[in-house]
Amino acid sequence: MAKWREFVEELDEEHRFMLEGGALSRLFLSKPLTVCHPVFVGALYGVLASLTLILPFAYEGWTESTDVNQIANDWGINGIIIITISATLGGFSLLVSNIMKRPPIRLENRRRYLFPFPFIGLIIITCSMVNDIDPIITQMGWICAILPGPLYIHLSYAPRWRILDRIDRGLQPFEGMSRTIDPKPKNDEEPESDEQVDEVVDEV
Repeated sequence: MAKWREFVEELDEEHRFMLEGGALSRLFLSKPLTVCHPVFVGALYGVLASLTLILPFAYEGWTESTDVNQIANDWGINGIIIITISATLGGFSLLVSNIMKRPPIRLENRRRYLFPFPFIGLIIITCSMVNDIDPIITQMGWICAILPGPLYIHLSYAPRWRILDRIDRGLQPFEGMSRTIDPKPKNDEEPESDEQVDEVVDEV
């Protein structure tokens, strides 16, 4: 068992949930911390984002009767650029996290805002390849396609990884932090139960 897991298990429920994260973070953190470094997680997201662009590039090449090797070359270059940007942003997020020393932000109730962005970006990029549209709109499409992964790493994963890495190295994980846990948004708090409704439920 990783050293940090033993430490986290002794914490209260709020801190344990914050440091273990959701399903995605748990998937990454099931590996050694060196393997799931924010840089590598960012690069992995870049790979996944690049794979979604295979069909748009193939369709554009087919409509323009472009050679298969040229299509693969164009897609590969763009893929390398996306992977490099995502990996670099992952490292930058960890650097900012080391400086700011803030806790990871809860995203479990905010995923619905991030989820549509890659699809919106993919649609815009595809449309830009099929039709001539404003270059600014095309750039917005690329931003929408790439943004969610680095944003998740910056807000949630990198601060979490930093704390767990300090635990694994035998350092005080919360040293220098003004607060150790991100407060739960008011609109995410469970509403107080209605006494009349409770009585009806009890009767049923």
